[in-house]
Amino acid sequence: MSRKRKTAMAAAAPAQTEQRIETFTFGEPMPVLSQREILGYLEAMSNGRYYEPPMSLSGLSKIYRAAIHHGSAIQVKRNILKSCFIPHPKLSLQSFSALAMDHLVFGNAYLQRVKNRLGGSLRFEHSPGKYTRVGVEPGKFWWVPNYQEETEFAEGSIFHIKEADIDQEVYGIPDYVASMNSSLLNESATLFRRRYYENGSHAGFILYMTDGTVNENDVKKLRESLRNSKGPGNFRNLFLHAPNGNKDGLKLIPVAEVAAKDDFLSIKNVSRDDQLAAHRVPPQLMGIVPNNTGGFGDAQKAAEVFDANEMDCIRQTLLTVNDWAGEDIVRFKPYALAIAAEGEK
Repeated sequence: MSRKRKTAMAAAAPAQTEQRIETFTFGEPMPVLSQREILGYLEAMSNGRYYEPPMSLSGLSKIYRAAIHHGSAIQVKRNILKSCFIPHPKLSLQSFSALAMDHLVFGNAYLQRVKNRLGGSLRFEHSPGKYTRVGVEPGKFWWVPNYQEETEFAEGSIFHIKEADIDQEVYGIPDYVASMNSSLLNESATLFRRRYYENGSHAGFILYMTDGTVNENDVKKLRESLRNSKGPGNFRNLFLHAPNGNKDGLKLIPVAEVAAKDDFLSIKNVSRDDQLAAHRVPPQLMGIVPNNTGGFGDAQKAAEVFDANEMDCIRQTLLTVNDWAGEDIVRFKPYALAIAAEGEK
């Protein structure tokens, strides 16, 4: 063979690509509410008239409905406060309930004084915390339902109840902020499982056919039979006859065996525990069914400890309204379970 022919054959041969092992790494874990660290530098921004809250109040209201355990923990606290509240002629139970709800959800609550003709206090009404803003000038507050409407309250007519924050002193921050990621994860797991069932993935499969005895017409008939078996309530059995076929020529691979391994229960339970730890509410008071045979223990004792350690502190915070109002418009009676426990002793 001539040298030129060898060179031509070498040129015609396909070039072998060099295969290499490639490695890569994922980025650092990102928080759900990413880039919120900028708030540490801006604190509570001022637009010249009032301060903007350091956290999105609309976001906090949405998270309240995102996870059942997060919302239930807040509702338990609200209901205990309502059961102990003594209505006042100038402050109704409804206004107090809304005031307590804002305090628990937003870490901020506002009470408005409505004056009579003589300048005294006619009644006290709840001002929704989602749309109330603290003014730049001391003692002034603004009503901002949207970016087009801004109304200044009468000076001295608003009292602001707020949780303490370590980064700023204008607005309060709720205690459960650290568990917001768990609440959103719980919601995402529930939505994923719901979509998983709605799109029918739990009943899906892959039909893998390698049998050479099956011709194209048989494949079309099988495809048509499978298509007719789909739809709501159409879980039908199929019969396939392949004479002299290979026993491994037709395989059914369920997709659900792979898709269902998403640790749904583990995610729900772990995120639930995070939410309960943030709210410090005993699971007995939230209607949670225990997974163990021993249960959660005595619900009455748990309620007594919860009332003494948690609810009494919240009541003391709400009682600060009386100093501003000049009269005892917020009054509480003892918790019913605490009274029962004292009677048994």
